[in-house]
Amino acid sequence: MYDVAIIGGGPAGQSAAIFTGRADLKTLLLDNEKGLTRRALLKNHYGIEETSGANLVETGRKQAALAGTEFVKAQATNIEKKDGTFEIQTEDGTTYSAGQVILATGSNTKLAQAIGLKTKDGREKYVKTVINVDEYGHTSIDGIWAAGVAAGVSVHTIVTSGDGAKTAINLISELKGERYVDHDKLPR
Repeated sequence: MYDVAIIGGGPAGQSAAIFTGRADLKTLLLDNEKGLTRRALLKNHYGIEETSGANLVETGRKQAALAGTEFVKAQATNIEKKDGTFEIQTEDGTTYSAGQVILATGSNTKLAQAIGLKTKDGREKYVKTVINVDEYGHTSIDGIWAAGVAAGVSVHTIVTSGDGAKTAINLISELKGERYVDHDKLPR
């Protein structure tokens, strides 16, 4: 069983995975590898002069893997809560168990709607529906969180990656019972 399962491998999902992995939470990231970021050219991402979305996603994947995240290429089709654990079914019939779930599915809210999460109208031109979340990333189902475009933030990768980190930090803080902070220091 995983402590956290993240569904979606774009900037929000991978950013969340970096933080959950570094917090020693056993993390699974399910990604169908169909995200829009892979097709982007990025000239407005802080700290990077210019990069392709594919390069950004690959770099994020390496960082999350170094933090201990396990990756599985899969399409999640259903989530059920059983005995305090979330059972995530995939298109190929495989089931994964996790204590917490973060949905970082970009503009795709089909899974969220299928499991009964509350949604609302999106504000972005091409994002019609988003998951209704509070300021921490909680959804209408306790233990399921949402981050990034799926949670209604701007489609810009710098914003979605920050939202993924914010949501993960809030999840980690709740699990640990105190505010989680993750900073490395340069050696002296």
